[in-house]
Amino acid sequence: MKREINLQESSRAEAFRMWMSSPMPMVTLVKTLDVSRLVKVSKKSGMKFTMLMSWCVGQAASQVKEFYTLPVNGKLYRYDKLAINVIVENSKGGISSCDIPFTDNLQQFNRYYLSLTAQAANECKSSCFASDQRSSAFLDEHMVIGTSAIIQTELDCIVNQYTDQFCNPMVMWGKYRMGMFKTTLPVSFQFHHVQMDGGHAARFLDILQDEIESCILGSSL
Repeated sequence: MKREINLQESSRAEAFRMWMSSPMPMVTLVKTLDVSRLVKVSKKSGMKFTMLMSWCVGQAASQVKEFYTLPVNGKLYRYDKLAINVIVENSKGGISSCDIPFTDNLQQFNRYYLSLTAQAANECKSSCFASDQRSSAFLDEHMVIGTSAIIQTELDCIVNQYTDQFCNPMVMWGKYRMGMFKTTLPVSFQFHHVQMDGGHAARFLDILQDEIESCILGSSL
């Protein structure tokens, strides 16, 4: 369950004071990652590359405590769990977004991913904006990390729109680039400055690279 943070006892108190009322409090960092290992795992296992990237994002974020906090409606909250939001093409030719609960068990995360994205695509309904009780309870427990994979073309950088209705961090990428010796992928990471500082974001991106390189086939699958 999310809990309001007492700012007087929080390391984010000064950031809250400086950035909560800022008209543009979002920061974007861009880093090119080596995803050679993840491409090999995807091809060998049959698992989708985007699913594997989303899982690695969750793995990395779970190691940075700032990801468990989020400014919401002028207050700062701490959450118990993480979720990954993905964008899917739906059966009507549009897009729908889908919240997937994060687990460090790759098999389980893959099952969640396949089931929930298929449901969102078929029903043409975005789970993160639904008003049903399940969605409300889900969002009270999970800090949601947005993702957007625009795999139709290679991209150097993505800067997302900002709305005060959605302060969540966002990880975005395009089509990976096949080289002679390695496969690379530029990744854009957008975050709210109240939630974390640039140093926390840089650490997350470094951990994300480590998680990609350590993703293996075996007992975790």
